[in-house]
Amino acid sequence: MSQAEHPARLRPEHAVTVEDVRRLMGASTPHFALQLRERIRRLIRSLPADHPARVEGEREIARLDALAYAGEVRGEAADMATLASVADDAA
Repeated sequence: MSQAEHPARLRPEHAVTVEDVRRLMGASTPHFALQLRERIRRLIRSLPADHPARVEGEREIARLDALAYAGEVRGEAADMATLASVADDAA
Protein backbone atom coordinates (compact mmCIF):
# COMPACT_ATOMS: atom_id res chain seq x y z
CA MET A 1 0.00 0.00 0.00
CA SER A 2 1.40 3.35 -0.93
CA GLN A 3 1.02 6.78 0.58
CA ALA A 4 -0.63 7.92 -2.66
CA GLU A 5 -4.08 9.41 -2.33
CA HIS A 6 -7.13 9.07 -4.55
CA PRO A 7 -7.05 12.04 -6.98
CA ALA A 8 -10.63 13.10 -6.19
CA ARG A 9 -9.73 13.59 -2.52
CA LEU A 10 -6.81 15.84 -3.48
CA ARG A 11 -8.93 18.40 -5.30
CA PRO A 12 -9.18 21.71 -3.42
CA GLU A 13 -12.95 21.78 -3.83
CA HIS A 14 -13.38 18.29 -2.30
CA ALA A 15 -15.26 18.43 1.01
CA VAL A 16 -13.88 15.72 3.29
CA THR A 17 -16.56 13.44 4.71
CA VAL A 18 -16.84 10.72 7.32
CA GLU A 19 -17.29 8.32 4.39
CA ASP A 20 -13.83 9.31 3.09
CA VAL A 21 -12.33 8.25 6.42
CA ARG A 22 -14.32 5.02 6.46
CA ARG A 23 -13.23 4.13 2.92
CA LEU A 24 -9.60 4.41 3.96
CA MET A 25 -10.26 2.26 7.03
CA GLY A 26 -11.71 -0.54 4.92
CA ALA A 27 -8.21 -1.86 4.25
CA SER A 28 -6.90 -1.69 7.80
CA THR A 29 -4.61 -4.51 8.85
CA PRO A 30 -1.60 -4.47 11.16
CA HIS A 31 0.70 -4.44 8.11
CA PHE A 32 -0.83 -1.26 6.67
CA ALA A 33 -2.01 0.50 9.82
CA LEU A 34 0.72 3.15 9.96
CA GLN A 35 0.35 4.02 6.28
CA LEU A 36 -3.40 4.36 6.65
CA ARG A 37 -2.92 6.44 9.79
CA GLU A 38 -0.81 8.94 7.85
CA ARG A 39 -3.28 9.10 4.97
CA ILE A 40 -6.12 9.85 7.39
CA ARG A 41 -3.98 12.39 9.25
CA ARG A 42 -3.32 14.26 5.98
CA LEU A 43 -6.98 14.01 4.98
CA ILE A 44 -8.32 15.62 8.17
CA ARG A 45 -5.51 18.03 9.10
CA SER A 46 -7.24 21.17 7.81
CA LEU A 47 -10.66 20.37 9.28
CA PRO A 48 -11.96 22.12 12.40
CA ALA A 49 -11.75 20.11 15.64
CA ASP A 50 -15.53 19.58 15.77
CA HIS A 51 -15.92 18.45 12.14
CA PRO A 52 -17.51 14.96 12.03
CA ALA A 53 -14.85 13.63 9.63
CA ARG A 54 -12.08 14.90 11.91
CA VAL A 55 -13.68 13.33 14.98
CA GLU A 56 -14.03 10.01 13.13
CA GLY A 57 -10.51 10.32 11.74
CA GLU A 58 -8.95 10.93 15.15
CA ARG A 59 -10.82 7.94 16.55
CA GLU A 60 -9.53 5.77 13.72
CA ILE A 61 -5.98 7.10 14.08
CA ALA A 62 -5.99 5.91 17.70
CA ARG A 63 -7.33 2.52 16.62
CA LEU A 64 -4.68 2.24 13.89
CA ASP A 65 -1.90 3.01 16.38
CA ALA A 66 -3.12 0.17 18.58
CA LEU A 67 -3.51 -2.15 15.59
CA ALA A 68 -0.01 -1.39 14.32
CA TYR A 69 1.76 -2.02 17.60
CA ALA A 70 -0.40 -4.73 19.19
CA GLY A 71 -1.68 -6.59 16.13
CA GLU A 72 -5.06 -8.23 16.14
CA VAL A 73 -6.59 -11.49 17.25
CA ARG A 74 -9.67 -12.85 15.57
CA GLY A 75 -11.74 -15.39 17.43
CA GLU A 76 -11.00 -17.14 20.68
CA ALA A 77 -8.04 -19.46 21.21
CA ALA A 78 -10.42 -22.29 22.13
CA ASP A 79 -12.20 -21.85 18.79
CA MET A 80 -9.03 -22.11 16.73
CA ALA A 81 -8.24 -25.63 15.58
CA THR A 82 -4.81 -26.80 14.53
CA LEU A 83 -4.66 -27.61 10.84
CA ALA A 84 -4.71 -31.33 10.11
CA SER A 85 -1.40 -31.23 8.25
CA VAL A 86 0.30 -29.63 11.25
CA ALA A 87 -1.33 -32.03 13.74
CA ASP A 88 -0.30 -35.05 11.61
CA ASP A 89 3.34 -33.91 11.53
CA ALA A 90 3.45 -33.54 15.32
CA ALA A 91 2.37 -37.17 15.91
